[in-house]
Amino acid sequence: MSASASLAMTHLVTFAEVDQNKVTPGVLGFIVFAAMALAVWRLMKSMNKHMSKVDFQVNAEDDTSGGAEKAGRQDPGSVGAPKSQRG
Repeated sequence: MSASASLAMTHLVTFAEVDQNKVTPGVLGFIVFAAMALAVWRLMKSMNKHMSKVDFQVNAEDDTSGGAEKAGRQDPGSVGAPKSQRG
């Protein structure tokens, strides 16, 4: 066996040894991480669903009738509300 192969084998042996005093996350850490990733994925999916209900288009009648003046008299609940909840 060459010197470089022998050196490589000694490095592999040191990686194979496990220190019993070393603390690792283990299976419980993986389960907690997976649960948090799943929760974030569900929250993003829910946010996407709610954002798709919002109409970001400005009505043409607001632009032609002095939008700045009319904006002060608008019902605050109707700005950015989903189409199904507008009055």
